[in-house]
Amino acid sequence: MNLDSYKDKTILLLGKPRAFSQEEFDAQLASRNISVTKELSDEIDTILEGRMMTPYEQNLSDELYEKGGFVFLEIDTFEAALAKSIDDNVLLMSLKLSNDKERLKSFLQNSTISDELFFKLLEMYKWSGEDFFENDDNRDVTAALIGRFYENIERNHNVQYATTGLIHLLSQTQNPQLLEAVSKLEPLGYHPKIKVLLAQHPQSPKKVLKKLLREADEAVLEAMSSNALLDKIIAKELIAMGEPYVRQIAQNITLDSELFEELQEWSTDLAHNSSLDEAMQRVLLENKSEEVLHGLAQNEALFGSVVEEMLEEADSEIKALLFKNPAMAEQKLREAYANKELHYSLAQNSATPPDILEALYSEGDEMVLAALAANEATPVDILYQLQLDSRFERAVRTNAAFGKHIQSQNIGWLV
Repeated sequence: MNLDSYKDKTILLLGKPRAFSQEEFDAQLASRNISVTKELSDEIDTILEGRMMTPYEQNLSDELYEKGGFVFLEIDTFEAALAKSIDDNVLLMSLKLSNDKERLKSFLQNSTISDELFFKLLEMYKWSGEDFFENDDNRDVTAALIGRFYENIERNHNVQYATTGLIHLLSQTQNPQLLEAVSKLEPLGYHPKIKVLLAQHPQSPKKVLKKLLREADEAVLEAMSSNALLDKIIAKELIAMGEPYVRQIAQNITLDSELFEELQEWSTDLAHNSSLDEAMQRVLLENKSEEVLHGLAQNEALFGSVVEEMLEEADSEIKALLFKNPAMAEQKLREAYANKELHYSLAQNSATPPDILEALYSEGDEMVLAALAANEATPVDILYQLQLDSRFERAVRTNAAFGKHIQSQNIGWLV
């Protein structure tokens, strides 16, 4: 929509603006030489339908539509065009000079402005040394932040009004700009858990991590050391601090040859790292350490050729771990069914074929049934049966795959 086409015109507004306050709406239109009126006159040919139209306004709208000759505009489309036409720098300077907190808050609650402008405005907001929900203004701004970026907010509006909503938002977002914006918020000092989430989030920008590193909070640094996409320079600073940070880094960071070489001393932890390439896994395999072999056997990114080599010399304990690992090839899993000692491992493995899982269920071994109840790959009809047994009911209830099935079917738990 081109707002210039309405310059020097008068538009009939039925109802009220939605995203803008009435005062701001009028001011923005006035700055563009567009007039709005509530009274119909001969010069009017454009009708803007807003929210909360009175019965009189609704009847008038219907009459004018039937009469024809008028252009009807929706308030959402019109306000989106209005927001897009705002000069960010002019608005920011105006807000800075006026120090108008109500106007600033109004724009932060305006869903039609761009995310870029929203972040700039959020940085201007003063929290008065109080928490996210400690006063009405802070509550409104926090709710606007959560409401703007929370996925499927329409299904759960209540998350806008609790700190847990902000925590869930950070857990689901992949937006680096949002993570950086949250990292700058004054009330963050009240919430060390949010700092932990920022530290371990793979999309947290380097500048956010550097700031958290300088603060040197132990829990935050430990969380940062588990960040798979941790910047290499920051990782090396944490490595220099020793345990427990270096062990977490060895297990989690996305490795390159330089980091792999530097962390060789921590081979037991490296063995659990899912970013190991085949050559790295073979280097660790040559270590022959029992702890390293245990770690590799549990690594779900294990290469098939490495699995084959491990099986040749594996003792019963390593074999049990390997056949519990989803990296194991299907044919190997099928062959393992002939060995009753491996049944418990197969029952825990999410890669075990459904027909093998069904065969394991039919045997009735209690340990195997307990493993099947927790296995997300177990066929749902078996989970229904296991849920009826008090020994396995809890495991089925906490089985994520069964929970998703229940939700998809829109039914409650069986009792």
